[in-house]
Amino acid sequence: MSRSNGHNHGDPPSEMDESHETHETNQSLMMITAGPSIWAAHFLASYVTAAVWCAKSAGRDGSLTAVRIAIAVFTLLALGGIAAAGWYGYRRHTYGGATTPHDFDTPRDRHRFLGFATLLLAGLSAVATIFVAVVAIFVETCH
Repeated sequence: MSRSNGHNHGDPPSEMDESHETHETNQSLMMITAGPSIWAAHFLASYVTAAVWCAKSAGRDGSLTAVRIAIAVFTLLALGGIAAAGWYGYRRHTYGGATTPHDFDTPRDRHRFLGFATLLLAGLSAVATIFVAVVAIFVETCH
């Protein structure tokens, strides 16, 4: 049975349906790494800040209050960046109103799949960022 767009039910869209946004020359894998990269930067900033503070300023039994505040700021910034990457992935995933699975080997489905992968990695990165920040809640001194 033919639909108004000329496709048979269940057939993948043709390459002629490809929009400028989903054209392969306009695709990049950089956004898929945004969430994990932000988490890694947060991890390093948090632990380097604590290490330098304890080694240079506070001493062995010094308070981590200033470091805890810094880690809270790092965490809020990181979660904001990860949320932006997740939103970008969600928009790509739902492009054209499609739902999963993205089974066809078309530029649109590849576009949606990369968006879905970006969204999932952003979620995982947000959880990892929170786990890094939770340490600052429980550890009160450099000891």
